[in-house]
Amino acid sequence: MQRRHPLLWKMALLQVCFCLLLVWLVWGWGLQVERSTYFLAEPDRAALTAYAAQAEEVAATGDAKAVEQWRQTLQQREQTWVGVLDPFLQSLGTQPLTAAEVSHLTFMRKPSWPMSKRLEDELPYVSIAFPQHPERGRLVMQLPERLLPPGLTPWTHLFTHGVVPVVLALGLGLLLYRHLVVPLNELRERANALSGGDLAPLASSAVTRRGDELGELARAYEHMAERLRQSLQQQRQLLRTLSHEIRTPLARLKIASESGLARQQLEQRLAREVEEMRRLVDDSLNLAWLDTERPQLQAEDVRVASVWEALVQDAHFETDWPLQALVCEVGEECEVRVHLNSFAQALENILRNAIRHSPPGGVIRLSGAREGETWLLTIEDQGAGVAEADLERIFEPYLRLDGTPGNGFGLGLSIARRAIQLQGGQLWASQGGQGLRMHLRVAGANV
Repeated sequence: MQRRHPLLWKMALLQVCFCLLLVWLVWGWGLQVERSTYFLAEPDRAALTAYAAQAEEVAATGDAKAVEQWRQTLQQREQTWVGVLDPFLQSLGTQPLTAAEVSHLTFMRKPSWPMSKRLEDELPYVSIAFPQHPERGRLVMQLPERLLPPGLTPWTHLFTHGVVPVVLALGLGLLLYRHLVVPLNELRERANALSGGDLAPLASSAVTRRGDELGELARAYEHMAERLRQSLQQQRQLLRTLSHEIRTPLARLKIASESGLARQQLEQRLAREVEEMRRLVDDSLNLAWLDTERPQLQAEDVRVASVWEALVQDAHFETDWPLQALVCEVGEECEVRVHLNSFAQALENILRNAIRHSPPGGVIRLSGAREGETWLLTIEDQGAGVAEADLERIFEPYLRLDGTPGNGFGLGLSIARRAIQLQGGQLWASQGGQGLRMHLRVAGANV
C-alpha cells in the first residue's frame, strides 16, 4: 500500500506558509513601511490643499498684483519657491516664470506621490490643483524642508529586510526543532535506554499519538520494546518453571535410585519421570518457538471432522475415554483454511484439556457454524468450569489454577492460542452450560 507521507506534507505546508509570509513581508508590510516614510502625512497634505484653496480664491478676483503679493507672502513664510499657474502653466501673477523655473515644472509631483530629494539633493516640486475648479489653475511650490518625509533610513531598512526575516527564520527553525528534533531526541534517548536494558514504555509520550512517520516510528519502537519485555518475561518464567518442574522428577529419580526397588520397577519409574521431563521441555521449546520466531504457516483446506476423528482415536487409546463421549456435530461441509499440523495440535491440546477436567463419562462436544468467511468452532466439556475472572488467565503459560486437577504444566492452551493466532484466527473461552466452552474462529476454505 502506498504511504501518504503526512510528515512530508506538514513540512511542505510549513515552508509554503513561511514563503507566503516572507512575500507579504516584502510586498505588503514593506510597502506600508515605505509609504509611511516616503509619503506625505495627512496633515501635511491638508495644509498644501489649504494653500491651493487660498490661491484659487485670490486668482478668482482676476487681480494679478494680488496674486503676486499672496505668492511672495507664502514664499517668505515657507522659505521656498511658490508659483500660481493657469492651465497652460503660465504665471497668474505679475512676474513671469524664468527658464529655470519652467524646467522644474517637468518633474512636478502630486501630494499623493512619494516624496524624496532628487539626485542633485533638490527638494521636489509639488503641484496642487485648485480644489473648486481644477481646470482653472494650480498651485506649484517646492516642498518645504519641514514637510519632507524622513524616508527609509538605513536602520529602518535593516529592521524590515534584516531583523524581521531573521526572526521569521528563527521561528521556522524553532517550529522544525519542536516538531522534528525534540521527538527524535526522545526516541534516541529511549533507544539508548533500551540498549542499556531499560524497557520502560513510551505510552505516556505524545510522540506515540502522532499520525505521521515519527508516530509510526515511536509505535514501532513501543512494539519492539513490548516484544522484548514479553520475551524477557517468558525467558525468566521459563527458567523458573523448568528449574522447579525438572527439580521434582530429578528428586524422585534420586529417591528411586536409592530406595532399592526391583530392576523392573526402577526402569518403569525412570521411564515415567524421563517422559514427563521430555514433555515439559518439548512444550516449553514449542511455546518459545511460536512466540519468538512467529513462523509463516502454509495454509491448506482441511476438513475439521477428519482431524477430530483422528484426535479422538488417539485420545481413546491413550486415556481410554469412551468414543461415544467425544461427539462431533460438524459435517463434511466444515472445511477451514489452516496449517494442518498447527491446527491439529491446537485442537488436540484443547481436547486433552477438556478430558483432563471432565468427570468420568462426561461428554465433550465439537460444534461449528459458518459466519461469513470464517468458521466458529466450539468445544464444550462437562467439567467444573472456570471462574469468569480466570477465563483469560487460563491461556497464560505455566499457569495452573488453584484446585485444578491433573498433572499438566499449564502450556497446552497457551500453545493452542499461539498456533491459532499465527494463522490469523482467534481462540477464547467462555462459561458453558455445564462446563467450559473453547471457541476457535478460523478462516473458511475456498474464501
